[in-house]
Amino acid sequence: MLDSLWDVIVWTFWFMLLVAWIWLLISIFSDLFRDHELGGGAKALWTFLLLILPWLGVLIYLIARGNSMNQRAMQAARERQESFRTYVQETASTTSPADELRKLAELRDSGVITAEDYERAKLKVLA
Repeated sequence: MLDSLWDVIVWTFWFMLLVAWIWLLISIFSDLFRDHELGGGAKALWTFLLLILPWLGVLIYLIARGNSMNQRAMQAARERQESFRTYVQETASTTSPADELRKLAELRDSGVITAEDYERAKLKVLA
């Protein structure tokens, strides 16, 4: 009984190691082909290395380009977050530019804002 349990634990360890390696390989290939600074020849050499010597290739890639890989991932995350934030702001906006201009005109007519403030705000609304 104990021997078969040990076999399951060892099998699970090797399976999880394989899954982690496949995940790393996919991450590296996606980083490799998203990098605009790296030329086609260098991408081909990295691909050749990763396919011919997969374990060693992954380790070499992580050592050589791991820091820049992280920076590209962080930049992509920031761009996705900013894009999402812009989308939400545009979608959640319930007032139309005409409504905002009408409110600005009312504020100008009531004397709350000056004509210069009105013109600046109008340019922002129309931009």
